Amino acid sequence: MSAALQHPSPRQARLRAARSFARRFRRNPLGMAGLFIGLALIFMAIFAPLLATHDPYAPDFAARLTAPGWNYWLGTDELGRDIYTRILYGSRITIFIVALVVFTSAPIGLLLGVVSGYFGGWVDAVLMRITDVFLAVPKLLLALAFVAVLGPGIVNAALAITLTAWPPYARLARAETLAVRNADFVAAIALAGASPWRIITRHIFPICYSSMLVRVTFDMAGIILIAAGLGFIGLGAQPPLPEWGAMIASGRRFIFEQWWVAAMPGAAIFIVSLGFNFLGDALRDLLDPHAKVRQ
Repeated sequence: MSAALQHPSPRQARLRAARSFARRFRRNPLGMAGLFIGLALIFMAIFAPLLATHDPYAPDFAARLTAPGWNYWLGTDELGRDIYTRILYGSRITIFIVALVVFTSAPIGLLLGVVSGYFGGWVDAVLMRITDVFLAVPKLLLALAFVAVLGPGIVNAALAITLTAWPPYARLARAETLAVRNADFVAAIALAGASPWRIITRHIFPICYSSMLVRVTFDMAGIILIAAGLGFIGLGAQPPLPEWGAMIASGRRFIFEQWWVAAMPGAAIFIVSLGFNFLGDALRDLLDPHAKVRQ
């Protein structure tokens, strides 16, 4: 009995670590605010049909450019469509783009970075020079170039952002791999007969997860801004889809008289981006090994 208490099972150790992480996370007010904003965005996207008060696509010219009020909480646009409802449905597009970019660019960058750092030599030289080429061009300009080739649309915009988003992950994973590839535990695993790919997938990948998670959370705000920028210039989601950047573009003509047409979707982008930054900052503090030692 006492031995079992002194030596918890791996499952018990993971549960203790999870409880400790949750307890420390709850003590971070900005992190909790970011988590709340992220969960609210997901909630809005899932239950948009239930939360909506009007049809997001049907025009109502009699209510054109109505100011925020009881019938239209955030006002209407130039076609009389309810801005609140369109922001709700636009959250679905935002989550789709963010999820598609994150679940494609992060694994690509992780794989290339770990392979580059572990094998070194000409593999490292070739992969890192390719990475440098992508890093040398600003993300938005590179995304514009890819969208110009692929054509406008939500999926093409997400793919274009993916092609510009993986290099920082590759650099980060390479740095993490270089720090441990000559460690004693890696040498012991290799001596035990493990193949390089088993070492990479089973032992080096998990080491990179925490730093990659922090980077992904911070990048979500940038992904939203780039997607909104592509939508603003007409290369992202196409009308009548309620993409937030496209909504700002259609409302910029009325910015001085009917300010709510552009300000409301702009506020949505600002709040969601700020929330992801808060969440990423909290995760960075909690997952930093040096911070753990101080605690």
